[in-house]
Amino acid sequence: MALFSSVTPVIIALICICLAALWSSRWKARRDRKVETEDRVNAKPWADEDLRDETELAVDEKAGSFLNDDLEVQHIPYSPQRYSEDEMIRRANEFYHLMNARRSVRFISEEAVPREVIDNVIRTAGTAPSGAHTEPWTFVVIQDPETKHQIREIIEEEEEINYMKRMGKKWVSDLRKMRTNWIKDYLDTAPYLILVFKQIYGILPTGKKTHYYNEISVSISCGILLAALQNAGLVTVTTTPLNCGPRVRVLLGRPENEKLLLLLPVGYPAKDATVPDFKRKPLDEIMVSV
Repeated sequence: MALFSSVTPVIIALICICLAALWSSRWKARRDRKVETEDRVNAKPWADEDLRDETELAVDEKAGSFLNDDLEVQHIPYSPQRYSEDEMIRRANEFYHLMNARRSVRFISEEAVPREVIDNVIRTAGTAPSGAHTEPWTFVVIQDPETKHQIREIIEEEEEINYMKRMGKKWVSDLRKMRTNWIKDYLDTAPYLILVFKQIYGILPTGKKTHYYNEISVSISCGILLAALQNAGLVTVTTTPLNCGPRVRVLLGRPENEKLLLLLPVGYPAKDATVPDFKRKPLDEIMVSV
C-alpha cells in the first residue's frame, strides 16, 4: 500500500508531463500551419495587379473608419426609358449601321470644329463605368498649333526608331497595307488632339488612392468616346505612341500618376481622304451562343 501511494504521484506527474507535451505539440502544429498558410497567401502573386489596394488613408479612431471615406452613398430610383420590341430592334440596327461606317482616318481636314462638340463627346466618354467609381481618366484637349507641332516632333522622332529598330519586320509589313509610317501629318492638321491619360492611382491629401482596373476602365471610356465622335460626324485614328508617353506627359505638365494611353487626332475627314477597304468579321465569327 505504501509502495502504491509513493508511485501514484510519479504516475500522475508523468501523465501531466505527457499531456502537456501533447498539447504543446498540437499547439505548435496549429501555429505552424497558420504561419504556413499566411506565408502562402502573402506569397501568392496578385492575378490582377490593378486590384492591389495601396490606398493610404488616415483612420478616424473614434468612428472606426477611414477619413475621406464615403460610407453613405445615396441610392436613387432608376427607371430608364423602355422601348417596344420593334423600337429596340430598329434602334439597335440603326446604331450598328452608324458604327459600322466608322473607319480609322489618317487624312484629317484643317476645318474648324465647334468646341462645344468636343466638350460634349468628352462628357459622354466620362459616363463610362469604372472600378469602384474611381473615374481614372484625364482627357487633355489640345488646340494650340505650337503644342500640336511639339507633340508631332516627339512622336515622329520615336516612331522612326520604332519602325527602323524596335518593331519586328512582320509588324512593319502588316502596317504597310494601311499606308502608314512614322510621318504623322494629321497631328498638325487636325483641329484637335485628344490625349487620353489613365490615372494609375489617385492623389488624396492623405496619400495615394487605388484606382481599381484603371486601364480597363479608361479603355471602356475610349470606346464610348469613339462612338460619340462617330455620332457627331467626326473622324479619328486611334494611336498608341510607343515610347512617347513620358516625354508627352512632361510637355503637357501632367502629374506622375498619369500615363498616356491613347492619342486621337479629331476633325472632319479631308476631301481626298481614303481608307483601307477592310471587311469586318461576320457575327458567327465573333459571337458564341451557349
